[in-house]
Amino acid sequence: MVPSSRLSDDATPVRHIDLCYDSQDSEQSALRLVHTLLPEWKESEGSIEFVKFTDGITNTLLKAIKRRPGYTDSQLDQEAVLLRAYGKDTDILIDRERESRAHSLLASRNLAPPLLARFDNGLLYKYIEGDVCSPEDLRRPEVYRAVAKRMGQWHSTLPISAISSAPSEKHASNGNGRNGDAGSKDTETARPVPNIWTVMQGWINALPTGTEAEKKQKQGLDEELAYITSKLANTPGMDGNDYVFSHCDLLSGNVIIEPSPESTLADGDAKHQPSTTVGFIDYEYATPGHAAFDIANHFAEWAGFECDHGAVPSRSQRLEFVRHYIESYRSHAKTDLDPSPEEVVTLMHQIDLFRGVPGFYWGIWALIQATISSIDFDYKAYAPLRLGEYWGAKAEMDGSRKASGAEMTKREKRWAEE
Repeated sequence: MVPSSRLSDDATPVRHIDLCYDSQDSEQSALRLVHTLLPEWKESEGSIEFVKFTDGITNTLLKAIKRRPGYTDSQLDQEAVLLRAYGKDTDILIDRERESRAHSLLASRNLAPPLLARFDNGLLYKYIEGDVCSPEDLRRPEVYRAVAKRMGQWHSTLPISAISSAPSEKHASNGNGRNGDAGSKDTETARPVPNIWTVMQGWINALPTGTEAEKKQKQGLDEELAYITSKLANTPGMDGNDYVFSHCDLLSGNVIIEPSPESTLADGDAKHQPSTTVGFIDYEYATPGHAAFDIANHFAEWAGFECDHGAVPSRSQRLEFVRHYIESYRSHAKTDLDPSPEEVVTLMHQIDLFRGVPGFYWGIWALIQATISSIDFDYKAYAPLRLGEYWGAKAEMDGSRKASGAEMTKREKRWAEE
């Protein structure tokens, strides 16, 4: 069973504003939302300025700044508000109620900016200072160590009850999560609903079937998901936590390098920069999932939207990440168990098994986006790139690539590098 310490839910209800953001009337509709949230901004001195961020490919993100006379930029940022409006028809892909619960829980743990309100097609929350990462940043050792530590904290401490309901099917677990393998079967434990497998099934179900080609594509994806689920859905987790509170979208734009003031060394003669820390933003895909999936998904994002497959982490980089992750997990779990070499080996193996699954996940997602999105992004070209990551990994693991004499994919070559 999921340990009882993970079943509490301290997320709090969030105010709802009965208004919509309209991209065709961006400034005025945003102004109405901000004035409703903060009526004092309407009456006090200083204009309201909106800054549009364009890093995302599914949502509109605006920063609302109250230009109070005499305030420094830092002071203005301390009371700035972010407005995030959902992309057209994205409710097909995202459970907005679950997203709100996830954000509320994280904010209550000081792991997310305070969620100020929901509106009919989006959220309003506090702006947090920091630098948004690029894919290149994710590959910097000080950054990926910080990401590993933050992920360890998430997976070790956040209750999945905040983003799931009653358990569904039974699946196998190794009981305590130590020295387990993806196929081990010891005790029966319940799978939370939703989970990454039910999410992917829901996405496949939403694909169009108007043509014979679309029907064939959907049938093939259904069959492949059943195959993946049979292989990996029983993957055991540390301490019996087979399913953890997974971000599921740790691309570069969702990793924020937090500001850290200089600190003085003991001798007082020199200053140094403290260790890098990061925070995660945008929780719309947060779902109970396997730690190995969440980590493999993050590693896939080292390639960026351009799918630079030569940029995914080598084995030595993955090993360093995993060691920092497990150390953080253990530290935040506050158990009497120390990180073990067996845990490192097990998690590395599980991440290997999951390495292609993020490509399958985002490939399906892109197929849906290609039918609903009005955003200027080539989802039709992106989908086969991501699905190709899955097929390349599968062909390597089942030996079919080698048997056929085909060349190893660029991504698989990089993954195999030490």
